Amino acid sequence: MKPLPRLYAIADASFANPISLAENLFSGGVRLLQLRNKKGSAREVLTQLEAILSFAPPDAEIIVNDRVDVALIAEDVGVHLGQSDLSPTEARRVLGPDRTIGFSTHNLEQALQADKLPVDYIALGPIFPTSSKENPDPVVGLDLLTAICRAVQKPVVAIGGIQLVSAGQVLEAGASSIAVIRDLLASDDIPSRARQWCESVGAS
Repeated sequence: MKPLPRLYAIADASFANPISLAENLFSGGVRLLQLRNKKGSAREVLTQLEAILSFAPPDAEIIVNDRVDVALIAEDVGVHLGQSDLSPTEARRVLGPDRTIGFSTHNLEQALQADKLPVDYIALGPIFPTSSKENPDPVVGLDLLTAICRAVQKPVVAIGGIQLVSAGQVLEAGASSIAVIRDLLASDDIPSRARQWCESVGAS
């Protein structure tokens, strides 16, 4: 996997049609995008993913949330896994050595375990209180984020309640990338907000 862009945008179906969200996010300069549709069937997610792939910029990387089966069918698509999903080891066996695999963690112990797994990045969160996830895990905070970034070798993607005003602190703590949902998708002008993020944190 090439180095992670600083901005990792999540096109979450709970906000709007993820296809239109992806169009707006790409228009704003996003080049690392996750399709997140927790309630969609495999067919629906695959249809959305194929639509997004049809207009994604050539240099964009696309990740699908949870669905190893959908990632396997689609070409050049990675997968992001949670603690209760198919294990990263099994996902790597299914998808092969070249697909991007990310793995969610919520504390130091999980992050250290993830560092030994065949994943490309470790997601850590929620860094701050978040309303984008039902039953969120305990808040990690900047101090623990700093400690975990120092303790692991793999890139850390910080997620959860991060706004543009706090992005600098998160990067200073050692995160390689920042995953953003609400601060992008709740904007009245998503392309403009994405451009603000890219300009502030650096698109790559």
